[in-house]
Amino acid sequence: ELGWISKVYVNRPAVVRHAEQIKKWRTVKGNWQAAWLLKAVTCIDLTTLSGDDTPSNVRRLCFKAKHPIREDLLKALDMDDKGITVAAVCVYPARVIDAVNSLMAAGCDIPVASVAAGFPSGQTPLETKLAEIRLAVEYGAREIDIVISRSLVLAGQWEDLYEEIRQCREACGEAHMKTILATGELGSLPNVYKASMIAMMAGSDFIKTSTGKEVENATFPVGVVMMRAIGEYYWQTGYKVGFKPAGGIRTAKDAITWLMLVKDELGVEWLTPELFRLGASSLLEDIEKQIFYHVTGTYPLPHELATV
Repeated sequence: ELGWISKVYVNRPAVVRHAEQIKKWRTVKGNWQAAWLLKAVTCIDLTTLSGDDTPSNVRRLCFKAKHPIREDLLKALDMDDKGITVAAVCVYPARVIDAVNSLMAAGCDIPVASVAAGFPSGQTPLETKLAEIRLAVEYGAREIDIVISRSLVLAGQWEDLYEEIRQCREACGEAHMKTILATGELGSLPNVYKASMIAMMAGSDFIKTSTGKEVENATFPVGVVMMRAIGEYYWQTGYKVGFKPAGGIRTAKDAITWLMLVKDELGVEWLTPELFRLGASSLLEDIEKQIFYHVTGTYPLPHELATV
């Protein structure tokens, strides 16, 4: 629907002003804070995307995914029987089999997500991107995080962008597809809105801010624009698309602020792993520290919490 795309206008000063207000929101305290943090845990895509990833550190990641918060802390909160785990484990395609086998051995059904389609730059031929997606699915990935070609956005080649994402969606088959827009490299907020719309029109189950490898990753102005696009798309089509901020989300306060923003922009029904994810690698550590403090009144010593 190019007519829809051509009418896009973003009031940048208003968006930036709103984003500044978001930063000043008062955070919740006490049991309310603990509840929000446990909700955040269930929406985390626990991620390792390092060049030195090995089967052993993927196994540790999967163990942490199944046991994100120490059992005694959950018991103190009367939450030990709720089956709290992270939403997914996210790895490179070459590590998908390791993750699938580790989670199977642990007896849990947490899905494995794999980045693909020329992650993180997107600077590979479409045929290569599609082959990588199909391999990741064949290895057992149930979610695929693709990355778009930023050049198509910067050149305004919206039909080509649509076709690229559509073919990626087709290659994913039954796997859910999250489309990474790499918003820090799209040049403007109108481009972010347009790319969001094209990604949803092409069949994306989620739209995601960043790869985590750009200079600028998940920011509140970008989050507001992407969520407004999701809301508009839902109003026009009746189809709910998920949202995933990723990159630079490291503290429990950050996580709660993103959750509150999603609730404010899209509503409570989006606060589920089916429609909201947090892409993070170090966030879980800080959340567990804050829950430890809530339960015990002191912060943990380095050896008191398991690290990935």
